[in-house]
Amino acid sequence: MLTLKPDHSELVVLAVLAEAPSYGYAISKAVAARSEGHFRLGPSSLYPMLTKLEKQGLVDTDWEEVKADTADPDAEGRKRKWYRLSAKGQKRLAQHIEAYHRARSILDTFVAPAAEGRGATQ
Repeated sequence: MLTLKPDHSELVVLAVLAEAPSYGYAISKAVAARSEGHFRLGPSSLYPMLTKLEKQGLVDTDWEEVKADTADPDAEGRKRKWYRLSAKGQKRLAQHIEAYHRARSILDTFVAPAAEGRGATQ
């Protein structure tokens, strides 16, 4: 399993939310599934990040009441907070994607020659 740096974690979460609104646990599951288990965002890192993204205006939130199928119809359900990407969040995601492509392009200038050199000596 790989550890994500904070900027990478933000990019990943914003990218998940760009596809559809979601709630914390579902975001965590989506990240693990899409990365085939290589990336995991646990509650201790995910929820503080979501709070920070909300305070920065990068995500908007709504609350939903959730009840188990077996719950008493008159009983209150638990609350689930949904997150969706704001316009400001879409701009931040685009900046992250641009920075990713720029970094990858620069790194490729080192990787390709190194791979060619390694192949020549084998």
